[in-house]
Amino acid sequence: MSGLDVSVFPHDFAWGAATAAYQIEGGWNMDGRGPSIWDTFCHAKGRVFEDHTGDVACNSYQLWEEDLKCIRQLGLTHYRLSLSWSRLLPDGTTNHVNPKGVAYYNKVIDDLIACGVTPMITLYHMDLPQALQDLGGWSSTEIADIFESYARFCFKTFGDRVKLWITVNEPYVCAKLGHEDGIFAPGIKNPGISVYLAGHNMLRAHTKAWHTYNTHFRPLQAGQVSLALNSDWVEPLDPGCPKDATAAERYKDFTLDWFACPVFCTGDYSESMRARIETRSLDLGYKQGSRLPRFTKSEPSPLGTADFFALNYYTSRKVKDLNDGSKKNELSFEGDQGAEGVVDPSWPICGVHWLAVVPDGLRKLLKYIKDMYTSLPIYITENGFSQMGPVQIEDADRSQFYQDTLQEVGKAISQDRVNVKGYFAWSLLDNFEWSDGYSVRFGLFHVDFSTPELKRTIYRSGREYAAVISKHHSQPKPKNI
Repeated sequence: MSGLDVSVFPHDFAWGAATAAYQIEGGWNMDGRGPSIWDTFCHAKGRVFEDHTGDVACNSYQLWEEDLKCIRQLGLTHYRLSLSWSRLLPDGTTNHVNPKGVAYYNKVIDDLIACGVTPMITLYHMDLPQALQDLGGWSSTEIADIFESYARFCFKTFGDRVKLWITVNEPYVCAKLGHEDGIFAPGIKNPGISVYLAGHNMLRAHTKAWHTYNTHFRPLQAGQVSLALNSDWVEPLDPGCPKDATAAERYKDFTLDWFACPVFCTGDYSESMRARIETRSLDLGYKQGSRLPRFTKSEPSPLGTADFFALNYYTSRKVKDLNDGSKKNELSFEGDQGAEGVVDPSWPICGVHWLAVVPDGLRKLLKYIKDMYTSLPIYITENGFSQMGPVQIEDADRSQFYQDTLQEVGKAISQDRVNVKGYFAWSLLDNFEWSDGYSVRFGLFHVDFSTPELKRTIYRSGREYAAVISKHHSQPKPKNI
């Protein structure tokens, strides 16, 4: 990445890497941890590549010091991790606190700070306690208050040291893949209904947690709270085709706008999204009320419940109209959206089939967020490049990807005047990549899953990322005027 101009990045830019508890920790039944929906999902067999599980993963629960060495070797200023809700609260509620879980995260946080690394902590990264799923999970109205209690516990326990919080990671993915497609835990397939209910309750949970922090913790702790939204950059497949142009807008309505609109724009879902769902309900004879729930006046509004914009970006899509698709005559999210995202044949694919490499899509998306949503600071909380097949420690393609991507982020900052405050590579380590198990590798460090030691070895991309961070740190700091 020697050609990268690091001078365009602010002197206090956050150089980070990200992980998530279920994907790296292992220790699934150690020291009082309760089961999560991913434990249940993986143990059911036939749902994950070659029946891989997160039972051991990178064993970060026991090998945290090895992870810390990796973080220090990269020279990260920030590290994003998630808390295992069921390691802290085995049944999901504060009625039963697991002291060994608290001690583990206290050590992680204290070690990071002692090494000059700022933690960014995610409260929920896909792994709902199974005890709460048994009560209805994200489809249950009560879940928002239970989450608020969990968030309050974490703010109280760790907030004296943690100043950057993410409430919910990728509510779109949790809702659609977990409650519509059924390919992520909890594996629910209830087309066109549960997806909106789960998404709504995640937004309610986030909102309650943000207001709790704002009222009870911000005055003393002075931290910041947001939620991490994933989005592709999208454009019409045929820009000259009005149907494709409209479909591209609809695609955004049902992805980024679904969650960004209530938080950053209006306090409610977009009118076009609601109208589309209600029209389709009418056309298909659905008479059990609105499938897209409404926010009530009795609860705090989601509007303004983010202190920064947290964006997970991986790829881009060209969008075509799908109003005459196979799902047009049945209740489904896909039918409601009426749009299909396809990969431009000119885009290279890295590893997994869905991951087209489109670095300039990130720049366009950053500008779109600034223009459409907010002037708040933006953190890119995930972005990465996957590898499959034989391990390549000298991962030249991934190294080039990071250089190209960071160049686009630099242009967004210097030319488009987007207030980008940080970048977190996904991921620090090769890890359990959900339904792909260990067949897909995103790490800056390779993990040898074939041996009990789970040895970490830095990839070339990790060495080059470290060199970028070091080069930026050596830049002269601006003088106070």
